[in-house]
Amino acid sequence: MKIVLGTNVIVSGLLNPYGAPGLIVDMILSDQISLLYDARILLEYEEVLLRPKFGFDEKSTKDFMEYVKVSGQPVAAKRLSARLPDPDDEPFLQVAFSGQAECLVTGRKKHFPVYGRQGIKIVSPDEFIRDFAKNK
Repeated sequence: MKIVLGTNVIVSGLLNPYGAPGLIVDMILSDQISLLYDARILLEYEEVLLRPKFGFDEKSTKDFMEYVKVSGQPVAAKRLSARLPDPDDEPFLQVAFSGQAECLVTGRKKHFPVYGRQGIKIVSPDEFIRDFAKNK
């Protein structure tokens, strides 16, 4: 299964391994799901994970990012037909659309209005875990 993850899900999953975001990170690390990305997404993940307020050490962050690069799938993203309210969210939807992801998992669903989704399913971490369990 190919998905795109919002940065907030990665951060939440690494901070708290017991919630839905933590389960999703575990699924990535155990190769149960494949993470789609492009250079913009990788840069955002790394920049956010290295913020001092989260307390992740640089080596662990670099190791995690290397795993994402090796285990995930890079995507050449296409432009969207409609702009999103926050342009910083567009790379995630572009990669999901261009890479034919099953869904985009984010804690910020409201940032992806229906008119701009390009047919991509936008789900919260809890919804993703529930749907994944149903379809197993």
